[in-house]
Order: sequence, then C-alpha cells, then structure tokens
Amino acid sequence: MKILLVISSIVVPAIMLYLQYKSVKFKMIFNVVAVLSTIIFGSIASTSIYQIIVDDAVFMTTIHALFLNSYFMGVGAYIGVFLIYRLMLLTVEER
Repeated sequence: MKILLVISSIVVPAIMLYLQYKSVKFKMIFNVVAVLSTIIFGSIASTSIYQIIVDDAVFMTTIHALFLNSYFMGVGAYIGVFLIYRLMLLTVEER
C-alpha cells in the first residue's frame, strides 16, 4: 500500500502534466478543482477547530479525529497531487 501511494504521487501529477499540454481545458479544470479543494479543506479544518474550542475539548487526540473525515482526506490528497503537478510544470517551463 505504501508503494502504491508513493508511485501514484508521481504518476498522477505526470498524467496531469501530460493532459494539460494536450488541452488547455484540463489546465483550467485542474486549477478550479484545486481552488474548490482548498476552500473545502480550509472550511472543514476551521469548523472542526472551532467546534473543539467551543466544546472546550482541547486535547491532542481530539483534533486528530479530523483525519477520519473522508472529504478532508480526499481534498487534501488532491491539493498534494496538484502541488506536485504545479512543481513539475514549473520545472519543465524553466528548462
């Protein structure tokens, strides 16, 4: 499973890089999804932290329940893949 995660974090951004060179629409789609993912990621994180403060349940383990939220993990994964894709794009363009 760890190997799959590492390989996919290289292969998926490479595919994204290839697709954005094939069509400009892909570049726009990737950017829009990244913006939406960032908004969702920040909203989930901030509301979870706010709820913990309101409940006065400030324990180290309480905040880690955030990682059980599949939406949080999904959009966080996309943001990570998108960041690698953008770094690959930057590297290719600076050659």
